[in-house]
Amino acid sequence: MEEKKFEGKSKIIVDIDGIHCADCALNIERSVEHLSGVLSAEVSYVLSSATVYYDPHRVEEEKIKKAITKPGYVVRETLAKRTRAFWSEMRPLLFMASSGITLALSYISGWLHLGPAYFSTAFAVASLILGGYPILKSAIKALFIPDLNVDTLVSIAAIAATSVGAYQEAATVIFIMLLGEFLEHLTVGKARKAISSLIQLAPKTAWVRREQEEVRVPIEEVKAKEVVIVKPGERIPVDGKIISGCGSINQSMLTGESILIEKGAGDRVYCGTINESGSCEIETTQVAEDTKLAQIKRLILEAQAEKSPTQRVTDRFARYFIPAILLIALATFLITGDAIRAITILIVACPCALVLGTPTAVVAAIGNAARQGILIKGGAYLEQMGRLKTLLMDKTGTLTYGRPKVVDINGLDGLNEKEILYWAAIAEKRSEHPLAKAITERAEDFGLVIPHPESFENLRGKGVKARWNGKAILLGSAQFLRDEKIAIPESAMEVLKQKESEGATSLFLSLDHRLLGLISISDALREKAKASIDRIRREGLSEIWMLTGDSEAVADRIGKELGIRYEANLLPEEKVLRVKEWKKQGQTVAMVG
Repeated sequence: MEEKKFEGKSKIIVDIDGIHCADCALNIERSVEHLSGVLSAEVSYVLSSATVYYDPHRVEEEKIKKAITKPGYVVRETLAKRTRAFWSEMRPLLFMASSGITLALSYISGWLHLGPAYFSTAFAVASLILGGYPILKSAIKALFIPDLNVDTLVSIAAIAATSVGAYQEAATVIFIMLLGEFLEHLTVGKARKAISSLIQLAPKTAWVRREQEEVRVPIEEVKAKEVVIVKPGERIPVDGKIISGCGSINQSMLTGESILIEKGAGDRVYCGTINESGSCEIETTQVAEDTKLAQIKRLILEAQAEKSPTQRVTDRFARYFIPAILLIALATFLITGDAIRAITILIVACPCALVLGTPTAVVAAIGNAARQGILIKGGAYLEQMGRLKTLLMDKTGTLTYGRPKVVDINGLDGLNEKEILYWAAIAEKRSEHPLAKAITERAEDFGLVIPHPESFENLRGKGVKARWNGKAILLGSAQFLRDEKIAIPESAMEVLKQKESEGATSLFLSLDHRLLGLISISDALREKAKASIDRIRREGLSEIWMLTGDSEAVADRIGKELGIRYEANLLPEEKVLRVKEWKKQGQTVAMVG
């Protein structure tokens, strides 16, 4: 649970167990909104959480929790246990499958005359009991609010049909409702998994220096000002400042910057980023829920919990639809005296077609999009695509490959690309650095067989030294080669400046103190990126922007190649702000990446 205070009001986000359908979320909303002092409540079925804005002078937090638990739901103070999470995932499938199997046996035994006549009825009753339990339970919960929901209508229809002996019809209505709920559960499960993957980026433990010893402690026990030790290959568990050591930091999950950033004493680092090389000692400034990663998670949770205008209209409609149907059925019975007609109205009015049709359409659309590499959170966003005016795109992994690739090779003295790649790949053969992998992969693309160097030395932040077949190989920055007394002509430096202005990282190569050339590495544009942008324009969408955490130079190069506008050097929360700014202008906005 999370609590925040604003001027004149407070906000809490509460995790809840027992939300199994959209009606469950509506039940909780209505229960909480009945409290005096609650300004608004939005419950997300996708996230199983409630976001409540309230006046702390008029209502206490505990009263809000009691309003949530009143209809029979459970407030989670901590993350759910694995067993509870497993049951929550399997519940819709178990009820739907057991109801469906027994209903199928009822129809089959009746059609084929298998066994006594009561076999068919017995299986139908079993299907009613197995499938009707969660629906009846939800309907009873709603009465405690008090309120009526779709489950109330279905329960009354099933009970009424059962009372006149229409067991199979009642069981069929129950099964179709459960099937629709299960398909909806599959849809929202995709969104939940996406959020879980973000949460898992934060390490659960950290190495902390206490009383001159290194001890491993749960991340919740790390305090501000404590010194955290991060070893090569580990994720950084806190936000903080490096006080000693240095390393190559991969912070693409935070900024989208695909090239490793060399950091040392005095530099800031963030939770969830990866220390690719070197050991660091970090003074903690923010831990757990105060880190930038936690802030990003909160932004996603709030965005997911936010309902679309259509959802709000549907919620309001549902409040009047069900009581109206009950009144019509009652009036029919009072006027005609025919119970069968009244029950028929209840069964026909059960929104089975909507309950089944909507999630089926959503699942089909999401599945089709997923096969083309697109993940859609839900049906509301499919609906909004028709009103789309502005398309915003991330760079790393969306328009580009998201990993370093050799983009250019400039040889001196007439040397060709293969010769330069051959010697550079030998030098980098033993290195695990992403730039080294880019060079060796390009050499493999040329079909070159690269031998292992006889000796290898990695000089962090500078370059590498290697020796093969008696020849000395140097590969690294311009300053590194100058330190090794290798002359770099002005023409080569001009090429370096040009490549750096395009956002590329460039490495000089020398063999036996003779400069061979320059290799430029960058996050390369995807092959179909330009064609995709052009097709989007042909569909009538001209307002296309790239939002990236990369530098101005990188963004400018990609923007010019694709012919789109851009904003650079943006943190994730700044990208969210940009989206909100466009939305305030009344535009329907899509963000890709």
